[in-house]
Amino acid sequence: MGFFKEFREFAVKGNVMDLAVGVIIGGAFGKIIDSVVNDLVMPLVATVIGKPDFSNMYLAFGKGAVDVKPGMALADARKVADASIFAYGNFITVAINFLLLAFVIFLMVKGINSLKRKEEAKPAAPAAPSPTDVLLAEIRDELKKKN
Repeated sequence: MGFFKEFREFAVKGNVMDLAVGVIIGGAFGKIIDSVVNDLVMPLVATVIGKPDFSNMYLAFGKGAVDVKPGMALADARKVADASIFAYGNFITVAINFLLLAFVIFLMVKGINSLKRKEEAKPAAPAAPSPTDVLLAEIRDELKKKN
C-alpha cells in the first residue's frame, strides 16, 4: 500500500474527522469563555477586589526593581533593565478562565449523562416474535378453534 493511499485512508476515517470538528468547535467555545471571563466576570471580581485590571498586577524583583514605578503598566515594567517581573494578574485571569470553562464543560457532561440515563430508563420495546413463536401461536389458535 502506498504512503499517500494509507494517509488518505487515515485522514478520512470518521474518528479523525470527529476530532477535527471537536478541535474547531472547542477553539470557538474557548473564545466564548474568554469573552465571558474578560467581559463579564473579571469586571465584577475587579469591583469586589478594587483593581479594575488584573493584567497589570505584578511584582518586580531584582536590582532593577527600584526603577519600576508604582502603577507602571506591565509592558513598561518588563522593559526596565535588570528587573524580574512576577506577573500574577495574568495568572489570575487564566485561572478564572479555566475554572469557568471546566464548570461549563461539567454542566454539559452532566446534562448529557442525565439524557443518557433517561434514555436507558425507558422500557425497551418488546422484541418481535421469532418465526417459531409465530408458528406455535398459529397452531395454538387452530387448536382453540377446534375445541
